[in-house]
Amino acid sequence: MATLAPRPHALLALRRPRLRTPRARAAAPRARGAPVAPQAARPRRVFLGLGAAFVDQLARMASGGAPSRSFVASARPRQGVSPVEQILKNVEWPDEFPFKAEDFSRFDESSDALFYSAPRYVTHIDDQAIEALTKYYSEVLPPSNTPGVAILDMCSSWVSHYPPGYKQEKIVGIGMNEDELKRNPVLTEYVVQDLNVNPKLPFEDNTFDVITNVVSVDYLTKPIDVFKEMRRILKPSGLAIMSFSNRCFWTKAISIWTSTGDADHAWIVGAYFHYAGDFESPEAVDISPNPGRTDPMYVVQSRKRIA
Repeated sequence: MATLAPRPHALLALRRPRLRTPRARAAAPRARGAPVAPQAARPRRVFLGLGAAFVDQLARMASGGAPSRSFVASARPRQGVSPVEQILKNVEWPDEFPFKAEDFSRFDESSDALFYSAPRYVTHIDDQAIEALTKYYSEVLPPSNTPGVAILDMCSSWVSHYPPGYKQEKIVGIGMNEDELKRNPVLTEYVVQDLNVNPKLPFEDNTFDVITNVVSVDYLTKPIDVFKEMRRILKPSGLAIMSFSNRCFWTKAISIWTSTGDADHAWIVGAYFHYAGDFESPEAVDISPNPGRTDPMYVVQSRKRIA
């Protein structure tokens, strides 16, 4: 049961996420408990192959057997253009949701409540990626202290990466660990809820202007249910911002995520928006601060259609 508590105040032929060498890890140590890039500790089922093979098969699904010209074109980036930003352009989506139940299985199917029972006061992306995300938020979020604005930080923790001093009358966090949520200074209230057990969001229709989700969309095992709920609680033209990197608690990330690459991930999140219905065409943005040298950072976002 959710508890509400007030606060006191692409599918391209991309390589898999690159693991740092021992020398790089020694130069940039991570806090204990921070997520790492997926590793091959145990063979994982590969979804439709990787990269271009994934594109081609989904293109055939979208066009009834023949490759979709515009779909395939969207998967071939222009020189110097991020493949993540290209992957959601001119997509011809398959008629039906192209993923199966097993695509949302995980290496570790034990209780998420147990996994998140202890607070982790760490950041899950490096400082440069955090800075890039905070800068992006400063450009797209409503100005601080805008009357009537309400924001939901979904899969929230002890930090939301909003701009320093950012405030609104209503900023709600929904997450798994109450101690972390209590410590988050930007939140005005919070909800403790496992969305993989209960994807029903405990809010009225048309409540929020913006929904954010930082490096957690890859853990959702019922993403369409969650995205339909996001659509329901967003105000007309409300914005949903899903951000992610190539790091995760890989044993808890869904199979389709750990067996594909960065542009694939953007297409997957775009598919969630598309098949949830009544969202505008999703947009992918590459805000990676130092490609190939620091953690990448991507955003897939969409607005709720105006009825």
